[in-house]
Amino acid sequence: EEDEDYMSDLFIKQDVRPGLPMVRRMKEAIQKEEKQKEANEKNRQKSIKEEEKERRDMVLKSALGNENKGFALLQKMGYKSGQALGKSGEGIVEPIPLNIKTGLSGLGHEELKKRKAEEKLENYRQKLLMKKQANEQAADQFRIRFKNKQEERKMEGDLRKSQRACQQLDMQKDIDVPKETWYWLEPEEEDKNDEEDKEDECTSSDLSVSEKLHILTAYLREEHFYCIWCGTTYEDSEDLSSNCPGDSAADHD
Repeated sequence: EEDEDYMSDLFIKQDVRPGLPMVRRMKEAIQKEEKQKEANEKNRQKSIKEEEKERRDMVLKSALGNENKGFALLQKMGYKSGQALGKSGEGIVEPIPLNIKTGLSGLGHEELKKRKAEEKLENYRQKLLMKKQANEQAADQFRIRFKNKQEERKMEGDLRKSQRACQQLDMQKDIDVPKETWYWLEPEEEDKNDEEDKEDECTSSDLSVSEKLHILTAYLREEHFYCIWCGTTYEDSEDLSSNCPGDSAADHD
């Protein structure tokens, strides 16, 4: 072989960039592999199922000819190709499609699977609905508790206001001891060793705030002709009944 002329134009025009031969060899290997795959696919022997499917699709795509006995009988009765079945032409035009079963599951398995999927979806929807209802119920209970707490705080304020008024009105009538210990505001310092006070506290604790407020409101109206809601002292019971709307905050709203 002759030695290459390194000064010739053929050698100078060659691409001698680093790494280029490696890239070229990789591309050639990939192309060779793809060609080999195509050749293997062409030479691969088709399975029985694939051949059956191809034959079936070919037959289904082709129209029936005169050699078909059923089609020949239809033609004798006046049927024409492309015409709908039936005396008035209201029947089907295309044949009923084939539903080929390829799986190994038994009859009714698909319906059972579909029904289970629907039941699962329905159970999921029921869980979401129950969760939503539980959240709404919890929110309603929170609002009710919050409202009750606000009403209780307001009622406690009204009770203290009534106790203060009762104490002032009783003292104006020279009443030194309240009819009930809780009729007046409790002093800041009291003798905790007094057994009678303890018994009174136990008795008063049995009453709720609303019950105390109702009893004390009635006492102020009967004893002093005073309405805590109006903030007015009337001359007598007749004046109270005729000019005062009622004995509760709701009556004065």
